[in-house]
Amino acid sequence: MKRQYYSMEKVGNEANINIYGDISAYSDGENANIRSLAKVLEEMTDVKRLNVYINSYGGEVAEGLAIYNALKRHKAKVRTICDGFACSIASVIFMAGDERIMNDSSLLMIHNAWSLGMGNAEQLRKQADDLDKITEASVVAYQTHSNLSGEEIRDLMDKESWILPEEALEYGFATHIEKTENKAASQNAKMQLLGIIAMFRQKTDKEEAETDEEEKPKTNEETETEDKENPEDEENTEGEDETEDETDTEDSEEEPKAEQKFNNFLNAILKI
Repeated sequence: MKRQYYSMEKVGNEANINIYGDISAYSDGENANIRSLAKVLEEMTDVKRLNVYINSYGGEVAEGLAIYNALKRHKAKVRTICDGFACSIASVIFMAGDERIMNDSSLLMIHNAWSLGMGNAEQLRKQADDLDKITEASVVAYQTHSNLSGEEIRDLMDKESWILPEEALEYGFATHIEKTENKAASQNAKMQLLGIIAMFRQKTDKEEAETDEEEKPKTNEETETEDKENPEDEENTEGEDETEDETDTEDSEEEPKAEQKFNNFLNAILKI
């Protein structure tokens, strides 16, 4: 049994359609319950917004063109989103969106219509001419929604071109690129910063402990010993005391400012 290439979810006046497969019309008796998406779209008269998600290598040109035209005729606002590949006739369906969104890890691919052929020379020549005309329908769709000329589009189709999101935006095929947020990297950066802050705190605590140890009051015996060893220092005591008092005053003024700056920096980091 053939598998339906699309799925649809309707909530209120909005519908989400996923085209995730080879686009093909279903008309055989066994699968009469599987209807063409173009027909389904025509019947959705109460919908005001259509979100069409595409990941498809393409398929039947006739069915794809019918979907494209049904979307263009629909009164709803249409958003087409390329989730992976929008190739061949699937890229034509993508062109039907009022908004045409490429994910940053997605691709369009456009090429000329092709078919399998069998017959005599005259029949094969006619088939080649027919394929040129079938291709023109896609050229019209691309040109309507791009800033490229018909010749430029045909050149891209001749080359079977894969088109990156940035190129699609430049050509006008896409109206927007959806960027993927790298949350893991952001979290990692935060953890690294917190680690740096922790190391800074440990270093600061160690330096403060060493400073406190040096500034402990000395015993009478230690003071007398130092006085005996350095008698000449007594002559400069008075001048040094005045210098030390001035230095202590400056340090006491600078320390609160430095601590405040660090706390402001820490609070900013914790908000990341």
